[in-house]
Amino acid sequence: FTLVLFAETLNVMIFYVSAQLVDNFTRASSLLEQKEVLYFWGGLFLLVSLGNSLLYRLSGFTAIRWVIKFHKEGYADLYEYLTKHSHTYFTDRFAGSLSNKISNAVDSGAGLMFQLLWTFFSEFIGLTVTLVLFFMIDFRIGMTLLCIFVGVLAFNIVAVQKRRPLVVTYAAASSKSRGEGVDVITNISAVRQFSQRKFELGRLDRIYADRATKDIAQSMFGEWIMVANTFFAIAMTGIILVLLYLLLAQGTMTAGTLVLVLALLGRVGYMFITVGQAMNRFIREYGNMEEGLAEILQPHEIVDVAGARALETRKADIVWKNVTFEYGGNTVFENFNLIIESGQRIGLVGHSGAGKTTFVSLLLRQHELQKGAIEIDRQDISQITQDSLRAHIAVVPQEPLLFHRTIRENIAYGNPEATDEEITEVAKKAQAHEFIMALEKGYNTLVGERGIKLSGGQKQRVAIARAMLKDAPILILDEATSALDSESEVEIQKALHILMEGKTVI
Repeated sequence: FTLVLFAETLNVMIFYVSAQLVDNFTRASSLLEQKEVLYFWGGLFLLVSLGNSLLYRLSGFTAIRWVIKFHKEGYADLYEYLTKHSHTYFTDRFAGSLSNKISNAVDSGAGLMFQLLWTFFSEFIGLTVTLVLFFMIDFRIGMTLLCIFVGVLAFNIVAVQKRRPLVVTYAAASSKSRGEGVDVITNISAVRQFSQRKFELGRLDRIYADRATKDIAQSMFGEWIMVANTFFAIAMTGIILVLLYLLLAQGTMTAGTLVLVLALLGRVGYMFITVGQAMNRFIREYGNMEEGLAEILQPHEIVDVAGARALETRKADIVWKNVTFEYGGNTVFENFNLIIESGQRIGLVGHSGAGKTTFVSLLLRQHELQKGAIEIDRQDISQITQDSLRAHIAVVPQEPLLFHRTIRENIAYGNPEATDEEITEVAKKAQAHEFIMALEKGYNTLVGERGIKLSGGQKQRVAIARAMLKDAPILILDEATSALDSESEVEIQKALHILMEGKTVI
């Protein structure tokens, strides 16, 4: 900001130096005096121009780290906040849309920083210096510029506030369109299997048409703002030219003054247009930022209590005490009680929708109870940190959750500190080593998004190996062998019996 302050001051002073050069040159009575004027004021012109350029470049070098640091920390902070949302929050939203909202917020925030520094602040300094020079030339010229600028500023503030709802609406439509596009790509197999490509393309076309309509509305509003700013600039130029004519009639006008006023007039007229454009960009960036942050920064549904301690397990017994839980208006559990002894293996059996998955979600504290408590080793899970709770539970879900990373990385997710030997060992126990080595890149094979390159059984074996590597005292198997053929299932069940030793198993 300091560098821009001095750079923009010198930028306007270039016009003053030019005016002085013209006045002194026309007053010179000899060739020698004209040369002296050119040497002094011409040299000063070069120095001021050089100083202006150097200071602006220095401000750029200084701000690069500032803006990049903003990007780095902005993404890190927002993703950290996003990952603390509840399970329900993510089930109700598109992953692609959430990612787009974070990008909108951070990128638009950086855009606002650029505009603040190199447009609004620099133009404010330029206008201030210009006003001083105009008042030095003639009070009426200075007052004209001041009054018109106040009017332009007031108009633009009111106009962009009226445009803001249009921009926010467009930003929401943009996020939705990207989220829908990602959803189609993610489920491209289903689209092909049901021959619904034309249907999905038509649906996307309607969504993008809606986005375009909202974009046109906010963009056209911005163009009308620019038309008004152009009118202000022309009106200002006309009024000041009339005042210049009056000064000329009074005999107080010099060639240098004429050069200075005309140059500054051109600059101020351009500034009105520039500020109008900047205000349009500002409100668009602000709208994108507001729309993104409004979705991301909603209050967390599940938070650690103040002073929450880490879970400590000795036996890993689980007790449900009078648990009542409602979801979507339906009562899933009402005054439910259950004691699972340490090292005990229990099976949950019931028809679809009976609450088996909800049971697991509540144990992982992905939802808050309406009443009652769940305790592990006599520690209420609502009073301990969520991370420590989940660190003590290994889950093999019915649908394996794999990252688009290597097989090695996916298995090591159970214990990032594991050695290659440990990873290979659990892969062998999970009957995964043989098919992994048959792949061209072995453990370094990328599995594709959500493990799409692997079969259902292969994904399940990787998930089982990952749970084995985690070696948590509580193990949850959610139909963990459902995707396997009967031969593999027998082999993996042997490995699961080894895995279950000394653990509390559901």
